Amino acid sequence: MRSQDFLHQNAETPYSEDYIAAGAICRLSTNSAALLAAARASFLPSEELPVLADFSLRFWVDNTDLAQPPWPKPYLRGLGHLVFVGFDTQSSVLADLGTRRVIGRFSAAMACDSKYWTRVIFPMLLSIMAGSVGAVELHASCVARDAQGLILMGPSRSGKSTLAMALREAGFRVLSDDRTFCTVKPGKLQAYGLPRPLKLRREAGNWFEEFRDREPTDIQNGERVFYCEPNPLMGEQRFPACEPQAIVFLERQEHLCFRLTRMECDEVISRIEPDLLAEDRFAIQEQRKTLENLLELPALRLQYGGSPQDVARQIGATLLKSEELNNSEFLGRTR
Repeated sequence: MRSQDFLHQNAETPYSEDYIAAGAICRLSTNSAALLAAARASFLPSEELPVLADFSLRFWVDNTDLAQPPWPKPYLRGLGHLVFVGFDTQSSVLADLGTRRVIGRFSAAMACDSKYWTRVIFPMLLSIMAGSVGAVELHASCVARDAQGLILMGPSRSGKSTLAMALREAGFRVLSDDRTFCTVKPGKLQAYGLPRPLKLRREAGNWFEEFRDREPTDIQNGERVFYCEPNPLMGEQRFPACEPQAIVFLERQEHLCFRLTRMECDEVISRIEPDLLAEDRFAIQEQRKTLENLLELPALRLQYGGSPQDVARQIGATLLKSEELNNSEFLGRTR
């Protein structure tokens, strides 16, 4: 039976809930209450009446599977509109991008590992499905003040997480640490994140009182890091998304400086395109409107150095003011 029905497509999955994921309605069906709890911690609740979901997840948990952590590195392969992800020898999913359906089966231990779902499984699945629902995933941090947001982009070690942490201290809300999903809903460009902990490397922790003189205890990709909840005082997210006002490309300098310059559209495209996942032609058509709206945003190069708190204060004082974004005298200012 196992070899003929490995994913247990005919098994009962009596629990079902709808969520908002990257601006889309996601419907999860499962036989595990633990998976529902992990989904509630990863996505926003859907307050709409039951409607046709934009994409669906159907996960069956095998309570006889005795697999235990630590979990191996996920294995991902795609063929046309089908994407397979293996999480261990027994736990895996199959995503059909054409029908926007994901089916899978998991061990009981993996189903109960909520951190693994919020940090690994759900982000991977959202990355896989985003294009098919018109969302564009950016390798970027995103911060917001009220409903207005800034998208922070840059290569690894350009300081995205450090600056997001400093902006949090300056009164911003951290929407996303390293994955930002953009879509047009309804008629406006919106940016969404996942409620994942913010990650700081050891050297970045020295800028913040809560981590100073401490040793990081978490490990990611073989490196010790600090994890912290980005918005600990907010409780439930009051602003599930933001309307981006600008894309800021970070270029960290060794010397003290703060310089903003306008970027041309061709350079913005060259910075964004390498990070976009390969999609089929139908997904590309869905994403086109979102990409067009992204390219209409003011795009700025920020060359900065020194205290991230000082940089965050200058960003807070200027970059969410539309008159400053369009002020040619302001752009190019050097400190």
